[in-house]
Formats: sequence, structure tokens, C-alpha cells
Amino acid sequence: MTRLLATVAVMTALTFLTRAAPFVLFARREPPALVAWLQSRLPPLVMCVLVADALKLVRFEAPASWLPTLAGAAAAAALHLVKRNALLSIVGATALHMALRAWLGA
Repeated sequence: MTRLLATVAVMTALTFLTRAAPFVLFARREPPALVAWLQSRLPPLVMCVLVADALKLVRFEAPASWLPTLAGAAAAAALHLVKRNALLSIVGATALHMALRAWLGA
């Protein structure tokens, strides 16, 4: 049990330090150009990877297997383009996906 607590404490400390490091390092100066470039490019790239992973197992045998997933993805994209609110996009798309799954019996 002591080893488990020590492991959790070390992981907690390292997580805190990695999250705090950019604020400490760049508090008084601008971040390097590479960091600024990564900051602008990584969020859309991560979202593309997540979408590709979510859609890779879609099967087109019957509408009940693909309609909820594709409708949810389209709803997330549309909500985000219209409202620019990530939480609304996630909740709305998830609700549509789950409602369609329940309705279609998937």
C-alpha cells in the first residue's frame, strides 16, 4: 500500500510540474516560434486523430450500425461551426448518437 501511495504521489507531482512548467518558463518572455506554431496546429490535429479513431470501426451493413455514428459526427461538426462551443458540440452530438442508437435498436 505504501508503494502504491508513493507511486501516486510521484505521478501527481510530475503531472503538476509538467502542467506548471510552461507558465514558469514563459512568464516573462514570449515562447519560442516552434512552441507558438505547435500551439496553433496541435488542437486540430488531435481532433482529426480522434475522429479518425472513432470512425474507423463504422460498418455499413445496416443503417442502425452507421447512422448514429455519422449523424453524431455531423452534429458535432455543425454545432461547433455554428456555436463555437466545444461542450455544446460534445453533449449535443452524444445525445443525438445515443438517441439514435436507442431508437434504431443498435
